[in-house]
Amino acid sequence: MDSKLDAELSKLDPAVPFRASSTHLHHTWAKTFYSRPELYIRPHSLEEIQKLVTLARRCRRRLVMVGCGHSPSALTLTSSWMVNLDHCNRVLRVNEEKKTLVVEGGIRLRDLNLRANKMGLTMPNLGSIDEQSIVGAIATATHGSSTRHGLLSQSVRSLRIVLANGSAVRCSATQNEDLFRAALVSLGALGIIVEVEFEMIAACNIEWDQSLHSLPYILDRWDKDLWTTKEYTRVWWLPYMRRAIVWRADKTDKPLRAPVDSWYGGSVGFHTYHVLLWLSNYVPRILPAIEWFVFGMQYGFSNGATTSAVEELRTGLLMNCLYSQFVNEWALPLHKGPEAIARLSAWLNGDEAGSGIPFSSKGLYVHAPVEVRVSDTSPTSPRPFLDNTAADGPTLYLNATLYRPYNRDPPCRDRYYEAFEWLMKQLGGRPHWAKNFEFVSPAELKDMYGADLQSYLRVRADVDPEGMFVGEWHRRTILGADVPALPLEEREVRRRMMAEGGQMWDGEQRHNNNNAGNGDGHGSGAQTQEGRGRAQATADADKDKA
Repeated sequence: MDSKLDAELSKLDPAVPFRASSTHLHHTWAKTFYSRPELYIRPHSLEEIQKLVTLARRCRRRLVMVGCGHSPSALTLTSSWMVNLDHCNRVLRVNEEKKTLVVEGGIRLRDLNLRANKMGLTMPNLGSIDEQSIVGAIATATHGSSTRHGLLSQSVRSLRIVLANGSAVRCSATQNEDLFRAALVSLGALGIIVEVEFEMIAACNIEWDQSLHSLPYILDRWDKDLWTTKEYTRVWWLPYMRRAIVWRADKTDKPLRAPVDSWYGGSVGFHTYHVLLWLSNYVPRILPAIEWFVFGMQYGFSNGATTSAVEELRTGLLMNCLYSQFVNEWALPLHKGPEAIARLSAWLNGDEAGSGIPFSSKGLYVHAPVEVRVSDTSPTSPRPFLDNTAADGPTLYLNATLYRPYNRDPPCRDRYYEAFEWLMKQLGGRPHWAKNFEFVSPAELKDMYGADLQSYLRVRADVDPEGMFVGEWHRRTILGADVPALPLEEREVRRRMMAEGGQMWDGEQRHNNNNAGNGDGHGSGAQTQEGRGRAQATADADKDKA
């Protein structure tokens, strides 16, 4: 550790540990990005968190929070100090009458549910995985797929946050409401959320079924009963087959009944699919045939093929993410869904004129499926300032997933995502904060969120005026050139391609950069960090092995 840190440590209570290492290599779950933090800090208590914040302020360091790193974006990258709360994972209080648990911010959703189940409780909704920390899940507007549920943060009743000045502040709908609304989708830029009060429901099972249908069937039932027949519904759209798998579930008292073994859930199918995706990087035109074969083996080759099971709610809502991937998901009003799918389908299948999308799809082939999910946060009050869902009705999420077979990027990515995002913006969509949106400027996000974004930025500036929790991702998405450079803000210096795939990210803080100015031109382009960074990354493979 450097002399400044040693000197500041000597001024603080030695009985409160500072658990830091200097050899950690961070990467996202998908290994899309890597970074080497100066220090990797793993506190075990509130006192340790307050101590590390005090040290960061005195040593002039940025702090970045990281959990499982499941976001494939550059949001969690840093060359400064990285903080992981995996050891802050206790259940602190239980209110059986209100069905609420107060938990530490580092608890993973999986562990939260396991502990709640022992009390006869469970989370009412989940996304596709339960590996995230509860704070990481709510910080980026994680959602499930149900018109009877909104964002996961809809169940948050109060929060406790350690701010840049070291104070631990509580907030809720009735206490520090603006801070609460900002922290419900914090993007990691406000402070360290150390406690969450979360409302559960009685533990239960769900019975689910999934069936294969034609795309016209899906679009015909869109405004009828597709999303309302059962409590939980999601759709996987197969663009070249013009079919979709519909998955529906309801709570049930029936005993558990295991699902049948799936094709790519087994070793042979898993590795066969992976190899086929790798081959498609070199021969993209085989992707329609891969879609037909793989999803035929997985779900059946004929419309109407159905499977079902009864599982616990905490596991039945989850899905296997399979391989490293890019994910580009957008939220738009549910009623825009048929138009969005019809136009994207036309474009992917070569009808550029019919799609109205001003980019060529010639020679472009993409991966399947396109994930289609829903939520409804419109009844929620107060709403998070950065809630990306529709305020006046149900929301549709379209997720354009692209796999990275053996950590190699697919050749279609740039053109596909530019066209996809253009369509989403035209239909009034907003990007999912944790995903790989690349062609959105701060000015466009300002227009999308209006006064809510300004309210978030006002709160952010009040609680962290020096930018202890601000990095390049924030500058190139929500801050732009309008917000002056902050003393502790970290900026990107370079990216290097790794021999294993992915990019090594290097940053520096503005107070260490003699050329730092008020904005450095950030936010003037049409792309965010991932898009520009790819162009800046060197072609030479990085020799620093992961």
